[in-house]
Amino acid sequence: MTDMLLLLSGILTGTVRILAGLLLTVRLLPRQRRLSAGWVRMALFVGIFYGIGVFFWQFLLGAWMGVLFRSPDFLSYETAGGQSALWLLNILLGGAAAYGSKNRERSGKSAFRAFSAVTLAGFLAVITLSEQTVLEIPGDTLYMWTILAVVLMMSVLVFNINRQYEVEKELAKLKSEQAELLERDYTAVNRAYQVNAKLFHDLHNHIGVLRQFLTHERYGEAVRYLDELQAPVRNLTATVWTGDETADYLISSKAAAAEADGIRFQAQVEFPRRTNIRSVDLCAILGNLLDNAIEAARQVPDPSGRTVALTIRRIHQMLVIKVENSFAAAPVREGGELKTTKTGGGLHGWGLKSAQTAAEKYEGMVQAGVSGAVFRAVATLSYQRMEEIHE
Repeated sequence: MTDMLLLLSGILTGTVRILAGLLLTVRLLPRQRRLSAGWVRMALFVGIFYGIGVFFWQFLLGAWMGVLFRSPDFLSYETAGGQSALWLLNILLGGAAAYGSKNRERSGKSAFRAFSAVTLAGFLAVITLSEQTVLEIPGDTLYMWTILAVVLMMSVLVFNINRQYEVEKELAKLKSEQAELLERDYTAVNRAYQVNAKLFHDLHNHIGVLRQFLTHERYGEAVRYLDELQAPVRNLTATVWTGDETADYLISSKAAAAEADGIRFQAQVEFPRRTNIRSVDLCAILGNLLDNAIEAARQVPDPSGRTVALTIRRIHQMLVIKVENSFAAAPVREGGELKTTKTGGGLHGWGLKSAQTAAEKYEGMVQAGVSGAVFRAVATLSYQRMEEIHE
């Protein structure tokens, strides 16, 4: 009967440990690289040292309960005292797992800090245990657990270094991709400027030709000539005025690209003048959100259903940039994040991340989701007027 109870206890406590370990791994490791080779390696690393840590704290709880109650029975898991120490540990693990499941929105940093604190507390506890005289513990046993405590602390340091390296590597890649995206948008803007400059340069010649047509009452030829002049600058005539020339040309170029693909493009803009929002950041947000919207709307089979709508509103000291579009297939969420439906490599999947990076400079964020048949991405930025900054 006793053997059956011990077996059942072992199965139950083992299940609790496994579930708590899986939750810890999920909380500590980044979401976006799950099931990649690097993620699997780090998951194995965390799992191995989690197992060592559980056995380490199992020994510590038994030892300190033995010191408290002045009984060595707590060190033997075949006794009632040993089972009580074992279940106390698993109750704590279960409580930590339940707390983690209710606080999923928190980042892995909080879980990492808690894990570091527990590891340090264990090291101090085993050092203190070696100084007590109430419970007799073999010196070799204490030496072994002290070494394991040091190993656990080193594993925390190694994990933290690797974690920082991965974060910095992803940030560097994100900045590189953002720079490439911005370079592409600025190239389009420069082409628009060149077209506009050429128009003004040749304006006096065009006026002379039109004057000759009108003088000789050749009105039909004058109209055709005006149509030819309008063609290269038609994309610039729907410029949306934000007060930022670069953003205006960017929006106009995206609108022209949308119309070329049969996408109905609408823009309603209310932009504050003279703010601390830099053109490069504004274009990073607008360019990426509009690119994603146009790409998704382009996939809609029915041309009449292809729509993209841009709305920019100011609410007190908050700027809200909203981009809505139709889509053929709803995006998929993976690990709480939207997964790109584009195929191929390159810049795919970096649009929202790049926009988020730019928004964070202004204490803002980018949120995206589906509402009915419309995909909506909303960027919020806090801004200051230039006169307020100089006061």
